[in-house]
Amino acid sequence: MEKDASNSGVSVESGQKPLAQWDEDVVQSVSPIQPEESKFTPAQTKRLLRKMDIHLVPFLALLYLLSFLDRTNIGNARLFHLEKDLGMSGLDYNIALAVFFPPYVAAEIPSNMMMKRYRPSIWLTIIMVAWALCVTFMGFVNNLTGLVICRIFLGLCEGGLFPGVTYYITLWYRRHECGLRMAVFFSAATAAGAFGGLLARGIGSMHNVGGKPGWAWIFILEGILTLLVACVAWYAISDYPETAKFLTPAEKIEVSRRLVADRNALADEFDLKYVWDALKDWKIYVHMFITIGIYTPLYSISLFLPTIIRTMGNGKYSAETSQLLTVPPYVVGCIFTIGAGYYADKLKQRGLFMLAFEAVAIVGWILLISSDSPTNQYIGTFFCVSGIYPLVPMGVAWNGNNIGGSLKRGVGIAMHVGFGNLGGTIAAFVYLSKDSPRSWYIDRNNLNVFLSDSDYDNISATGKRPA
Repeated sequence: MEKDASNSGVSVESGQKPLAQWDEDVVQSVSPIQPEESKFTPAQTKRLLRKMDIHLVPFLALLYLLSFLDRTNIGNARLFHLEKDLGMSGLDYNIALAVFFPPYVAAEIPSNMMMKRYRPSIWLTIIMVAWALCVTFMGFVNNLTGLVICRIFLGLCEGGLFPGVTYYITLWYRRHECGLRMAVFFSAATAAGAFGGLLARGIGSMHNVGGKPGWAWIFILEGILTLLVACVAWYAISDYPETAKFLTPAEKIEVSRRLVADRNALADEFDLKYVWDALKDWKIYVHMFITIGIYTPLYSISLFLPTIIRTMGNGKYSAETSQLLTVPPYVVGCIFTIGAGYYADKLKQRGLFMLAFEAVAIVGWILLISSDSPTNQYIGTFFCVSGIYPLVPMGVAWNGNNIGGSLKRGVGIAMHVGFGNLGGTIAAFVYLSKDSPRSWYIDRNNLNVFLSDSDYDNISATGKRPA
């Protein structure tokens, strides 16, 4: 596999080390065991990884489930007369979707630098409380302006979570152990789609409770749920291996040893020169362009799937039935996302897996374009979700595995994810209310086919590099 990128040598500058630093000096100060030595048997290492998985991954996945639920629940709220109640028309809904993404992208690099500078438990808790309040306030708006303002601040607050957690995972696991954990983490996005449809079906029936419409209760209750989880995040998130209470002293040393051996002689201190190194690395830019071709169709599905299903067969399905029909495609997509991450890690190969899933997604878009049958179109949504969602964690793991040094890696991941999320701005204007349902399937899904096909070509060219 390809070694970490250059320009990330160990700094010899003096100064106080940040909490995040767990380099060779830390290991040697705790134990005489050298980084290249290990007293752990394969069975003990397996148990150590399982312990970390149990203590870290489920809660991180829960955070992302809530994050994705809170940014996409507007698609569910739309079916309960959101536009009518707020006096929205024309492109108003699309604008409300699009304004989320520029501040989301702008927040990602600074947020990852804050993750490096301060403790993850503090930073993630802060941004989680902030976005929970934004979502809750969306339930109290009474016009488009209020909705847009809330969506802008929601994007600003949520922007640090995905790149931050992706970076956080690399502080605990070796490079070719990260893909599966990132896949489980990102599979929460598909779970959010399924969970969101079920929640919206139930909450939407609370119309006029407390004088609030059903769509308002979707925002209020889901925002409160996020706020409650944020209250325990401070205690549930372990900052770094050397401070983790669930690890024994020997396990802390072993985790640090494994990381030092995996990223030998890479810098872990906070130095702005590594930010510049990331900005000069051409490989990161290649991944950025691949990623925007993934995120655009991904957000097309996540933001519009309830509406797409609602318009199948010229309005054959009610709003309540449409919410429920969004669940099965996401369940299947969740299974494929985790499975792809597992086998990509096991085989230490991501490019070929990404090519295969791009092809699956293209089949889905073609089914949506080529058929008038609601059954065939619905089957197409399974292919779309199962093909697009596994690409995100594999792409992030592929990029992160080939960036050396923790600060450079954090910035590089933020660049990768940030640019990709600009695809959400494009996706917000893919499906327009003024167009007929059939025009949606043909014209707009042609764009998704084009982007997926372009990504296929880019990954084919890039796939010769190790992942």
